This record gives sequence, structure tokens and C-alpha cells, in this order.
Amino acid sequence: MSRTPAHRSRVVVIGAGIVGCSLADELTARGWSEVTVLEQGPLPAPGGSTSHAPGLVFQTHPAKTMTEFAAYTVRKFGSLDADGLPCFLPVGGLEIATTEARWADLHRKAGLAASWGVRGELLTPQQCKKLWPMLDETRLHGGFHTPDDGLARALPACRAQIARAESRGARFLDRHTVTGLEKADGRITAVVTDRGTFPADHVVSAAGFWGPVIGAMAGVDVPLLPLAHQYATTAPLPELTGAHAPGTEAIRPILRFQDRDLYFREHLDPSGSRLGIGSYAHRPMPVDPLRVPAYDEAPPSSQLRSSRRDPHLMPSSLPFTEEDFAPSWQDALDLLPALAEATVERGFNGVFSFTPDGMPLLGESRELRGFWLAEAVWVTHSAGAAKAVAEWMTDGRPAADLHECEVARFEDAQRSPAYTADRGAQNFVEVYDIIHPLQPMEHPRPLRTSPFHPRQQELGAYFLEGGGWERPHWYEANAPLADGIRLPERDAWSARYWSPIAAAEARATRERVALYDMTPLRRLEVTGPGALDFLQHMTTNNVRKKPGAVTYTLLLDESGGIRSDLTVARLAHDRFQIGANSPSDLDWLLRHAPAGVHLRDVTSGTCCIGVWGPLARDLVQPLTRDDFSHEGFGYFRARQTYLGHVPVTALRLSYVGELGWELYTTADLGLRLWDTLWEAGREHGVIAAGRSAFNSLRLEKGYRAWGVDMTDEHTPYEAGLGFAVRRDKEFLGRAALDDAPLARTLTPLLLDDPAAVVLGKEPVYSPTLDSSPTLDSARAGGPPCTGGAPIHAVAGYVTSAAYGYTLGRCIAYAWLPPLAPGTGVHIEYFGARLPATVAEEPLFDAKMTHILT
Repeated sequence: MSRTPAHRSRVVVIGAGIVGCSLADELTARGWSEVTVLEQGPLPAPGGSTSHAPGLVFQTHPAKTMTEFAAYTVRKFGSLDADGLPCFLPVGGLEIATTEARWADLHRKAGLAASWGVRGELLTPQQCKKLWPMLDETRLHGGFHTPDDGLARALPACRAQIARAESRGARFLDRHTVTGLEKADGRITAVVTDRGTFPADHVVSAAGFWGPVIGAMAGVDVPLLPLAHQYATTAPLPELTGAHAPGTEAIRPILRFQDRDLYFREHLDPSGSRLGIGSYAHRPMPVDPLRVPAYDEAPPSSQLRSSRRDPHLMPSSLPFTEEDFAPSWQDALDLLPALAEATVERGFNGVFSFTPDGMPLLGESRELRGFWLAEAVWVTHSAGAAKAVAEWMTDGRPAADLHECEVARFEDAQRSPAYTADRGAQNFVEVYDIIHPLQPMEHPRPLRTSPFHPRQQELGAYFLEGGGWERPHWYEANAPLADGIRLPERDAWSARYWSPIAAAEARATRERVALYDMTPLRRLEVTGPGALDFLQHMTTNNVRKKPGAVTYTLLLDESGGIRSDLTVARLAHDRFQIGANSPSDLDWLLRHAPAGVHLRDVTSGTCCIGVWGPLARDLVQPLTRDDFSHEGFGYFRARQTYLGHVPVTALRLSYVGELGWELYTTADLGLRLWDTLWEAGREHGVIAAGRSAFNSLRLEKGYRAWGVDMTDEHTPYEAGLGFAVRRDKEFLGRAALDDAPLARTLTPLLLDDPAAVVLGKEPVYSPTLDSSPTLDSARAGGPPCTGGAPIHAVAGYVTSAAYGYTLGRCIAYAWLPPLAPGTGVHIEYFGARLPATVAEEPLFDAKMTHILT
């Protein structure tokens, strides 16, 4: 992407909340001094979400990137002070469990913390009470303590960063309301306010829940829903009094009672120490950003009987709705009996931002170059997200993997205001829920269906959802095939969204033939006289082959990180079909495409069936006059032909390690293609198979999944994909690749116990670390308690995992230091250490006899 040289880059940041202030500090620290931050409210408390944020910073998150953001926020704010007081209070965090399900989940969360390098320990109820004496420990199963978490003092952190940024040349202008954006030739050129126009080479929207308003001015979608969240403080509590240093706001850990969607933090003050209570237990309260009042027009936010009022009014603080808080107050009383004599003194409904998937919106718009988003970022992740955007702007790429945060990640069907509202509200409801990694949201569904959907329903498909697509994971029609297949009993967590039918479908694929719906696989069409040279430059492998060739290749960024993996089929001299991963792939290619190269996403207008298994040729060959023999239609070849009445593009590829083809046609003919293959396959025992079997089969062959097994944090050689790199040609990212020894590799592991199963993101311990509870002890009475033993640093973490039905063992791929095959390791699963062994690739069919036949 084009970039203005640093010495003359003029940056305007819209919004002086915690994200805008952090970004100005990060940019100026990197030498970009012409930074102007515009704020519609007064500084230092302009009235957005930052002005009322309770400041909780919990580092552990299912997404590694979000944990890294929070960890950087802890480090940075921990190094700042304002008015002689620290900007971060390392009081720690304590999550407590009052149900067996939550106690099990805290063991899983402890594993996530270990995977991402966060210190933590599981505690007994008695240990929890020592940290929080007000707790009724008889209600507890235990807790998870993270000593390095704490409270960010958001407004002081803003002041500290403002001072540093101003010392480097930045300026902060409050009472400037943005009224428009100027643009020319597809680039941002200026920001217009009620007090003047500010020329700019880069504009960053860090406007918080006003982001959609700024985005509308730019003509850029900002799929973000503002929602109100309740926060109340009690009258002074004798239980919170005690010795503490002057200016200390809290000494006890942040307490999270997620079984009732509540959190608690102290507000220590010489005039009377109070308890703050935040609740997600109430109904979603969406807010229209276009109707949020100006700072001076904000209504009173407190509607309680007390005479205490907020010192000033804020647009982000809406009137407190006592009736919504009443159930949460009772839940608080049940957990903390000392509150029985207390009263709620003040409260407000604070507005902040949710996206359809709960992740931030970061990066530059392709539609309007130079216009950046730093939106839907909470205080918890603020400094880390700002650092990533600053690196992106100044260096061309962030150090962290941002594929889950990129603005281009959403499908068109996921950008509608209705979708954003539905999913944003559900994300609010599920903030503290126990979410399984396969668990789909229930609304709006179904949204995207393949042409085969009616047939899949007839076969009893069990659908999960991804990218808006309904994806069959198994078919109840295949249940009789599972009779007689002996499988280990699964624990409750790994048994969710799973069926033993998957084993039957995997076996049928290995022994006969199966149809897989591959329609959600993204398809891009690249055409034009410069298409070949463009793809040759953008990808790592050699695509300069004759029409009819298919090439597996990679997209790298300038630093050699893997942005995606692709299959490139050359269908004609200047026409290519690309199998890609996400909308970001199209965005990346469009950003780099020269004139004369045309790209378009053809996924929605087409469909695909994977026909795989040893009888795949027996099924397909009678339907066509073309030669589908191995000699006539070799592996990694493409052909446009007819199957019965249906024109198809056939690619001889296999993602499951068996003979077969990916068969593409237009959406209007998809149902006819399915019926044609189904009827022809009856005599061969054809079945429909789902993604559960698919994932098992692909891991048995060691096939990688981008975004799970590797991202732009990893190089091709680390990921075991060096075979897809041609060093004898020039391509984007080639200069960054070197032959230095690998510090880490994507490593296949086989669990030693045939009954053991893991699902992904678990920590992997090297042989040198102490052992902990075994799988048997975990089964004896639920997850074991480690009794306060610290969670040590780990050697790496699991990426993909699935039971290999052909192998009779669970397969787990993990990022680890180079280890020799046969080396023993342990994978922590719900507090149990499961022995596993480093294996050699491929785990199945090393000689490729199943495919090359």
C-alpha cells in the first residue's frame, strides 16, 4: 500500500479517548510528529467510553492477539504516572466459580493463560476468601487468580500520554466537532470541523461508539453497535476500610462473578470506600450513535434516591435503570453477604462498542486510502491495539497477527446494520458465558446456504455456522454406519458439537466415496493480460505454468509472514481461479493489483462439491466423456468439462488424503450437480460427509489451516510449507526469508492415551517441566484442583486438534521448539497433563498411494 514518508506525514486522529491518546503517543514515539488529535468534548474527560470506564484489565482471552494487546497495556500503563500516581494498579484479578461448569471452565482458562504466557493459579475457596474476605466461600468451587492483571486509570493514562505526545510535537484540540471529511482520487485529504479544516495524509477514526458516524462521512462501513452497560457504586462500606497508601484506589483483586454476569472493584477514598459493581445480566440496550447527544446536551446519568450526582454529565453515561439492576443486586448480596446492610448510591448505564464477532476494527480502508479505523477497542486492550495500528502506519505491518481484527475480515452479508445489531447484542449477552470453540450464534440463521441445502436437510445434517454459511458437520442419515465402531468415551466438553457419526463418515471416505460441501471455500477470479505476472509476483510458488495447471502457493507480507495459502488454477491464458481463505485475501490482492488486472469474488454465484475416496473415479468417470484416469487427469490439474448435464470446473485436489476432485459449477446448477453425483454414487455406497470428518482426515495428512495453524506471525519454513516457496523467483516477501535456524516449528503430536482428546489452544509442556494431575485423576471427579500451584511457562501451544479415526489417536499440531520425533511432551487439558509424542509427517499414507492412483 502507498505510504507518505514519515517526515511529511500529517496525521489527524479523531477522538481523544484512551485509544486516540495511546495512538498519538505511539506514533510520535516512532518519529511522526505532525499528529493532531481532535476531540468534540472537553479534555481531559471528553465524555466518551473512556471517561466512565471502570478500567478492568484481564489479559487472558481465547484470542492470542487480544491477550498480547492486554499484556502490552499492562506493561505500558504500569510504566506511566500522572500527578505522582501510577496509571495502572496491579491488584490482580480473581474469577470465582459457583458452578461445576464454571469451575471446569476456569481450568480451561488457566490453560489459555499458560498458552499465552499469562501468570495465573487455581485457588481453593479458602484461598479465594483470603483475597476477598467479603466472599461467602461456601458457595465457591474455587477461583482463578491472575496476579498481573489490574485496574487501568484511564483518564490519568490519557493525560500522561498526551503530555508525552505533545512533547514530541503532537497537538490535542478539544471542542472540535468533526462535520465532514475531504477526499480526492480515492484518498483522504482533510478533516472538516466546526472550527476549521485540517489537511491530512492519514486520518484515524478512534471515535469509539461514534465510529459509525465518522465512517459514514468517509463512505466506509463500520460494523459496530453501541450498547449500554450498567455500573453502580455502593454507599461507603466499613468492610472496605483499612490501611492503604494515600491515593490508592484499590488493593483487592478485581472480582468477577461470571456465573451471574457480574464484576466488582474497589473505590477506596478517605471520605468513604465503596464497591463498584458492573453487570452484563440485563437486557441488551442498543444505542443509535447518530442520536447520542453532544457533551453539553447530555441528560443526568443518575436517577437514584441519593443526593450524590455525577460531577459532570457525559454523552456516554445514560440514565440508570434501577429495575434492570435489581436482580444483579440480589446476586451480589448472595455472593457478598456483607452487602446486606449496604445500599446502591450511584449508578449509570455506560455506552461502549460491540462488533459482530466481538473483536476490534483495525486497519486502513481500501475504499478510502489513508483512512484508518481504531474502533471497538476497550480500555483493556487500548495500548496494545494502538501500538499495532502505529506499527502498521509507520512500518507497513504490525508486529502482532491482526487477521481477527482487520476491517476487511467481514463478508458482505455480515456488514448489514441488522446483522451488526443482532450479533452485537448477542455478544453483549455472552460476554461472561462459557463459549465452546465450535458454538455458533443462533441469530440470524440460516443466512447463507449452499444450493445443496435442501438435500442436506433431508439427510439430517447437523449444521454449525462460519462466515455466515451453514456448514454440515455430520449427517444423521449416516448413524447406522456408526454401529459397531468402537470409540473412546468423550468428556462433556469435547463431546459438544461432536457425534460418533463423524467416525463413520471418515471411514466411508477412506473406504468408499463421500460428497463434501466445499461451497464456503472462497473463490476468486483473476483475469487480464497482466494476471500471470501479478500472481507470479504476489505468491511464493511458480504459477507460470500451462493452462490446466493447479499450484499450491502462499501469500506473504513484506516481512515474510504467511498472510494466506492459496490454490491457483490457471484455466486459460489470462484467467485464473483462486481458492482463498477470507475476505482479507481479496482485499490484499486488490491493494496490490496493477491496472489491467481484474479481481472479483465469485463465491456466492458458484458452488463446490468435494468428491473423495478410493471409488471417486468410479463415480465420476461414467458421467463424462473426458478421461479422468490418473494418466489423463493428473494430480494438481484442472479441466473444464461436463458431468451429465452440468458444466463443471474440475480440480484434481484432495484435502482429505484420498483420490478425488473439487467440482465447481454455477449456483443455479448446484442442486442438479448434487443429484447427478448422488444418483451415480448409489451403487458405490456414496454418502454425504461433514466438516467433523473432514477436519479429522485433513489432520491425518498434515494439511494446514490458515488462521489456525499459521498466520503472518509465521514463516513458510516454520510452518512446514517450504515446499511451496520457489527461491529462484522474485515475489513479495522473498527478501525477508532467510536460512537462519528455526526457533519454532509447527509440530505434529499424537496423544499417547487412545481415549484422550484435546480441541486446540492448550499449552504444551516440555519434558523438563514437572508433571501435574493425570487424565485419570481428572476423570475421577471432574477437573482437578492444582491447590494453588503456579502455572509455569510452557514450550508452546496447540493449534488444530482432532481425533484421527484412521490412526486411533487424537492428533494435535502445536507450535514448539524443534523436537525430534519420539520426544515426549504433555498437553494440559482442563488441568490434566496428557502425555503425547512428537510424530513424523505425514501421519497417514506417506507414499501418497491413496491420492496418486
